[in-house]
Amino acid sequence: MPDDRLTLLVGDAADLAMVSALMQDAIVRAGDIVWARRERRLVLIASRFCWDAAAPARARTALRIETVQKVERQRWPGDPDAALALLSISVADDRITLDFADGVSLRVTVECVDVVLEDVSAPWPVKHRPHHTD
Repeated sequence: MPDDRLTLLVGDAADLAMVSALMQDAIVRAGDIVWARRERRLVLIASRFCWDAAAPARARTALRIETVQKVERQRWPGDPDAALALLSISVADDRITLDFADGVSLRVTVECVDVVLEDVSAPWPVKHRPHHTD
């Protein structure tokens, strides 16, 4: 598989909607989400399903949210090894919300939308695509 690493710089709600689609079904270990208060940055490392790839693949991806003023957690697991399935990322006013399966969420208050998505590994093949039941 070629080294098709993705890097996106996001500065508005429309671009964040694209990042949300690309990050849908990413798997994140709870302990791999860090709020660097002094730097005003929230960073997470995920195993992103590469919806943009021709064949099923995943890549290690860093998502960095800048200008963070406050982070609130809802139904957050106590175990840092808990696997969280990212469902969506949305923005309303000065709040970016990351919604995970099972009602888990992060609400991130920001000065402005300033987000970077960057694959930190080349994609690797996987056998299965994520499957959703409604």
